[in-house]
Amino acid sequence: MIRKLSILDRSRTRAGHPAPQALRDTVELARAAERLGYHRFWVSEHHSVPGVAGSAPTVLAAAVAGTTGRIRVGTGGVMLPNHQPLVVAEQFGVLEALFPGRIDMGLGRSVGFTGGIRRALGRDTGDADRFEEQLAELLGWLDGSQRAHPQVHARPAEGLRIPPYVLATGEGAGIAARAGLPLVVGDLRARSRIVEIIEGYRKEFRPSSWGAEPYVVASGTVAVAATPEAARRILVPEAWALAHSRTRGSFPPLRPAEEVEALVMTPKERELFEGALEGHVHGTEEQVAAGLAEVAELTGADELLVTTSTYDRTALLDSFGRLARLAGLTSPAGP
Repeated sequence: MIRKLSILDRSRTRAGHPAPQALRDTVELARAAERLGYHRFWVSEHHSVPGVAGSAPTVLAAAVAGTTGRIRVGTGGVMLPNHQPLVVAEQFGVLEALFPGRIDMGLGRSVGFTGGIRRALGRDTGDADRFEEQLAELLGWLDGSQRAHPQVHARPAEGLRIPPYVLATGEGAGIAARAGLPLVVGDLRARSRIVEIIEGYRKEFRPSSWGAEPYVVASGTVAVAATPEAARRILVPEAWALAHSRTRGSFPPLRPAEEVEALVMTPKERELFEGALEGHVHGTEEQVAAGLAEVAELTGADELLVTTSTYDRTALLDSFGRLARLAGLTSPAGP
């Protein structure tokens, strides 16, 4: 069992609820995560997605950090190609100045996923190829080593210790290894691919001022409930959203599990839906404990970042509570 557990919440919207509610749900989930003993709580960046309200992760991270007191808070991640490194450094510097010792800087290399979004952001697909260069510049703003703009300083970030993490999208694992940074890799369904990425990262890792040894955060969906059937129902809304997006081109708000199960799906939709349900770690506490032990043995990960989303917030909170208890984060009588 991986003992260090964290949460990544994507502020998923729900059918019948206004999008701002998803952001308030994220803040409330962060409070619960802190009570339950989770190590860190991260938020994500998505633009113009109907099913995701989290478009400004550093702003949302500030709200999360402001309403919690112990848990580490960060991003999983800020998509660096969408931004100027100086601005990213300044934003995280403000966060670290306000909440010292609690801020993480998770970074990804994706750009807006449609041409319209990329144009609105002033970016194109080629910007992702500059991620390694941008990452080096960003780290330079933090430690004061950047030389491209000698008269400019990232205030208040310069000199602050803000731990960076790199998401393993595209060439992310190799970039993290060369920079000596921690790696975040997912999803848990693609076990053999994850193992390959992690092995390559560890082999290529170069110690740096940011890290003396490789550090791997494995990310994926985990659902825990009283019965296997109840755990599967937690997965149903997200599985349908994925099937919908791959057949209709848009990622929709989550629908209740019972509505999804009553749908008459096309053969293609059914295939994608059932495929999206497979491979996740889910079930009773005993089944999930066994599943996570397998993940730990295969990956040797230092930390598990749980990304579960569902329509039923009560079931979601119960799942996180059960996961915390089986991992020993809380006592059996805990919240």
